[in-house]
Amino acid sequence: MSANPRIVSSMPSTTNTTMTEPAAAPAPRIYLQPIAPPSILGLYGFAGATFMVSAILAHWFGNQNTQLVVAPFALVFGGLAQFLAGMWAFKARDGLATAMHGMWGSFWIAYGILMILFANHTLQMSPNGLSQGFGFWFIVLAVITWTGAYAATAENWGLTSVLVFLAAGSTLFAIANFVGSSGIEAAAGWAFFISSVCAWYTASALMFRGSFGRDILPLGMTQHAKEKPELAAGYGEPGVFHGQ
Repeated sequence: MSANPRIVSSMPSTTNTTMTEPAAAPAPRIYLQPIAPPSILGLYGFAGATFMVSAILAHWFGNQNTQLVVAPFALVFGGLAQFLAGMWAFKARDGLATAMHGMWGSFWIAYGILMILFANHTLQMSPNGLSQGFGFWFIVLAVITWTGAYAATAENWGLTSVLVFLAAGSTLFAIANFVGSSGIEAAAGWAFFISSVCAWYTASALMFRGSFGRDILPLGMTQHAKEKPELAAGYGEPGVFHGQ
């Protein structure tokens, strides 16, 4: 016995059907997380550590053992504090502060560790404290700092002055390490000293602005920095001005 199979349609019924509109997306929420300018801490930490070491390099006081006393403070104040400021600069979306504080904070941490290695005689310090190894490192530091100084010209002249004298000091100190010149080393110390004073001034100007709500010490803001929108992606934490 044979039979043809029956084909049953599975098409849905189209009678009395209604289409519902998708639910509207909820309005976006903006959470403001204002933070203080990271460079207040970063520049103060840099200024303190750089001033102490620049005084030694400029032959104002001390000897090789003095660096061993300065090193722990440079490691924490100029190193750890400044490095943390560089990481907080990520939060403020400030690429320049991130690069400069992150790099120089790392340097001061390494400087402190190196002095500790000299202190426990794991490494031997050269008689005049200069070495080609230091020289090569300061070539790297000088190149990156000169680059940061150029970027700072779009921000303000306070920060620009910090980085220009810092880059100049790094360049001179690199040369001093290669030629073994105490005179060039002293010139580098003076450049570092001027950079530390500029860093103190710039950090103070940022702190006073936050405390008084107006400029007490002028920073020399560029026209480019003044025209930056306050609420714009990439220019600062939402709700606050660009970090530096």
